[in-house]
Amino acid sequence: MNNISPKMQNQIAMLQQVQQQLQTIMQQKMNYEMSVKEAKKAEEELKTVSDDAEVFVMVGSVMMQKDKPKVTEDLADKVETLELRVKSLEKQEKALQTKFEQLQAQIKSAFEGGQEMAI
Repeated sequence: MNNISPKMQNQIAMLQQVQQQLQTIMQQKMNYEMSVKEAKKAEEELKTVSDDAEVFVMVGSVMMQKDKPKVTEDLADKVETLELRVKSLEKQEKALQTKFEQLQAQIKSAFEGGQEMAI
């Protein structure tokens, strides 16, 4: 990297930083998507039991009995919140992906053309 200009080194460092941010966002999105899937599965299971059935939920490390309608409502709220978070992360992911591709193209162009890049 000795014969690479400081400006180019800075661009490469920025590219690596964006790549790391993108990977973090993608991992977070995957985790939230899994949580949505689990919550929706719980909603489906709740539909199969009667309204007066005993329903238990985990609260931290304690299992508590709650009314089915309240649990159903809480799950619906949870799914909605998680889906909003997934959408937010998708927007961040798209923005970072675009930035990554632009930086990558600039670096590639500079290396191929042997010219300096505009910041």
